[in-house]
Amino acid sequence: MIKRGKAENSEAMTAGNYEAKVAEIETIITRIETGDLELEQVFAQFTTAVEYLRQCETFLQQRQQQVDLLLETLSDD
Repeated sequence: MIKRGKAENSEAMTAGNYEAKVAEIETIITRIETGDLELEQVFAQFTTAVEYLRQCETFLQQRQQQVDLLLETLSDD
């Protein structure tokens, strides 16, 4: 199993990239739901979608931490 560093995935992620990943996940879901893919393709697409979801989750967690820090800074003043 390949271990992926969160920092590697999140550093490359931008807001625009996040939106593109979400769109791609939606496309993958549509492809899988149509039932037109071979089983091997379904697994490959699913694996890709899971990786994109992990990247998006990391991106959102980092942004949440930034918001929390900003709110904490405002509360301190």
